[in-house]
Amino acid sequence: MKGRQIVLDTRVFPTPEGEETVEMAALIEDGRLMDLLVDHPAQVAPGTIYRAVADRPVKGQGGMFVTTPDGAAFLRQVKGIAPGDVMLVQVTGYPEPGKALPVTAKILFKSRYAIVTPGAPGMNISRSIKDDDLRDELQVLAHECFADHPVAARGAGLILRSVCAEADPEAVAEDIRAMADLAEQVLADEGAEAELLLDGPSAHDLALRDWEVGDVLDSAALPAKERQSAFELAEVLELAAPMWSGLSLPGGGRVFVEATRAAVCVDVNTGGDNSPAAGFKANLAAARELPRILRVRGLGGIIYLDLAPMGKKDRRQFESVLRAAFKSDPVDTVLAGWSPLGNYELQRKRARLPLDHFAESYADDLSDL
Repeated sequence: MKGRQIVLDTRVFPTPEGEETVEMAALIEDGRLMDLLVDHPAQVAPGTIYRAVADRPVKGQGGMFVTTPDGAAFLRQVKGIAPGDVMLVQVTGYPEPGKALPVTAKILFKSRYAIVTPGAPGMNISRSIKDDDLRDELQVLAHECFADHPVAARGAGLILRSVCAEADPEAVAEDIRAMADLAEQVLADEGAEAELLLDGPSAHDLALRDWEVGDVLDSAALPAKERQSAFELAEVLELAAPMWSGLSLPGGGRVFVEATRAAVCVDVNTGGDNSPAAGFKANLAAARELPRILRVRGLGGIIYLDLAPMGKKDRRQFESVLRAAFKSDPVDTVLAGWSPLGNYELQRKRARLPLDHFAESYADDLSDL
């Protein structure tokens, strides 16, 4: 299928209390699975906002444990905070097994067109919007919708995202007002106990907020007589299977990605190609595919690339291709460089949930493909 398609579906997952239905979303471009989001019934979603109570500082780490209704969380940059202080915190990612929730005191209220920034006043337009006339129009629109709002008087600022460049001004204005109202509601909340103030966005919310507009296939919108899995209709499982079993590369090579508790290991091989440049070509192809594989599987942390054999003179070109591939990836990734053993190392933010529960739920389907 040519073009862009957003696929929205749900699935029942087991929980200690029984079962829970969670949301799933897939982004398909020209028949390729580009992204996959699956909620977890037992995990707190990034973006969740709590009223938290400061607990105890952690020496040597520049942070502090805080108490939330969902357990302990770890807050960095805690200058001026004492045990017992009450503050708002926002979940920034998923915790490693056995560790506390990572949170920040820098709250953001993010929607498709606008971001409200408490504690950071001012109205700004995305730098990727280059048209001066359009920037002026958006600046006027932002001023009309936000400047006199109560949340602005609290010292909050506003950022208009790059997608505003092609959006209907009325939709942008409505979005600004909605985010400002939501921010004011949360910031005006008063209390002294740990409390959940705002749930983080679900998989469907994130897909419709952050992915470029395309055809939407939603299982909930299908006629009742034809109601079935949107993931099955769009063949999402068939497209996802190689991300777990090994993705074939142009030229006959393959790339395998294995996640362990400590790190993610990537193995690149040349397959049946025995030509002198086979390793170099396979490594370049793997570099172009790696961001997509990591996105779809939700992997982060330390990543080791065990590449196919290639000359040291080819390393610079490999690094250039790898850097270009990650430039458009939404998850922060540091290209750390070469190890003494000749492996390439990355450090990727754990912004996504590793989709082990998705793979386990569809284990039979994925293994049969």
